[in-house]
Amino acid sequence: MAASDWLFTCTLDRRGEAPLHRQLYAALLDAILRGVLTPGARLPSTRALAIDLDVSRNTVLQAIEQLAAEGYLEGRGGSGTFVVESLPGDLGSRRPRSSPGKQRSARRRLSRRGRRLERLPIHVVERLEPPRPFVPGVPALDQLPHRILARLAAHRLRQPSSELWTYGSSLGHEGLRRAVARYLERARGIRCEPGRVLIVEGSQQGLDLVARVLLDEGDPVWVEDPGYRGARHAFLAAGARLVPVPVDGEGMRVSTRGRRVPPRLISVTPSNQFPLGGSLSAARRLELLEIARRAGAWILEDDYDSEFRYSGAPLPALSSLDDEGRVLYLGTFSKTLAPALRLGFLVVPSDLVEAFSKARVVAGEHAPTLVQALLADFLEQGHFARHVRRMRRLYGVRLEALREHVARELSPWIELGHQEAGLHVIGWLPPGIDDRVVAEAAAVRGLTTLPLSMFRLRRSRRGGLLLGYAGIDEPRMRRAVKELRSVLESLSII
Repeated sequence: MAASDWLFTCTLDRRGEAPLHRQLYAALLDAILRGVLTPGARLPSTRALAIDLDVSRNTVLQAIEQLAAEGYLEGRGGSGTFVVESLPGDLGSRRPRSSPGKQRSARRRLSRRGRRLERLPIHVVERLEPPRPFVPGVPALDQLPHRILARLAAHRLRQPSSELWTYGSSLGHEGLRRAVARYLERARGIRCEPGRVLIVEGSQQGLDLVARVLLDEGDPVWVEDPGYRGARHAFLAAGARLVPVPVDGEGMRVSTRGRRVPPRLISVTPSNQFPLGGSLSAARRLELLEIARRAGAWILEDDYDSEFRYSGAPLPALSSLDDEGRVLYLGTFSKTLAPALRLGFLVVPSDLVEAFSKARVVAGEHAPTLVQALLADFLEQGHFARHVRRMRRLYGVRLEALREHVARELSPWIELGHQEAGLHVIGWLPPGIDDRVVAEAAAVRGLTTLPLSMFRLRRSRRGGLLLGYAGIDEPRMRRAVKELRSVLESLSII
């Protein structure tokens, strides 16, 4: 098939999760691998492709440059861009030769869970890139106490202990579980024995364990709308039915008036609602516990960024009010220290420990013991608490700097939300503006501004951008805000 004919079959989803340049890349790659675009086929010019597909030329350039870098396309000076005659590696031999019917039969071999996973709009990281300006959820990695960590690691490595080099406990390193239990009692008001603490490989594994152990297909799960997509993905993969619950300034609107679907599980971020910010009010916390009691439901408390509150002390955890053992508490060190640690913790009621312990074995036995032991020392010697206090001051300063730069440069387009906690703030756009279009244009300019609409289950008239500030120093932040201004000016949205 000629490339001009292929264009008639190429459709891009402008409201989809993936940026347009990634969609075009995937469509071209699929056409090449299936032989729809044959070896040696000439592509239309980037300008012609942009016009025919009704996208920017930058979108086309990004897709073609990526395919050329991977060896699927080649430019011939003055002649244009062509599909290579010989595909990279042995991919040429992998072109489908079976009939479409046989291919469809092979696809059906996936399990129900496999098919659900395949359909989820999850971005799979294929290669690492340095964090770009405004990416949410990335802490100030340059501020890690490297010397302290190196000293603690050297001390551990000098000890000839076989404990660090053999299979570890499925529940997690005993010293780290004790340290986490003490930290939660001191900082979050949660009284729990170490036996109820499971060390997991980041909060996402904790979410997956909760979904596997507590949910059956069709079980209703109340989720915040807008809310954390990682939680939704875990519940959808388990076959659960999502019940979106609106969010306002007091957090999840938990009243059951008019809601006919009693929950099996309620997933909530009460200390710092993701992504809008704000905390669940005391009245709603008690109401939520009462709803769970009446429905015989569980509550999953994702204590997202509770440590980084810039006005007043961190709020007590919802789990500290739980007298019936209905709340599961989830925390992570990815935001307080570094994502690469891949360590988090899940506190479960006593009668769930056995089931979760066995689920943890199936999910991967245990996290690296050496890293757990190092982190246990870091907590027990007080370094973690000091680091969190220092980062809280730094992030507060960076949030105020972002507010000043946005007020100076972006006031015609963006109104910052009133978040006083966490690692990002919402930049509200004028009503009627598609935040996905803005985010895609910003991505072309090297900025990661996630659109608020991607976190919603129900549509809203007003969009916004998640602007992360914790990992950006002031000079870089100033340049990034100016670049975002250029993006907004080029879109002529006001």
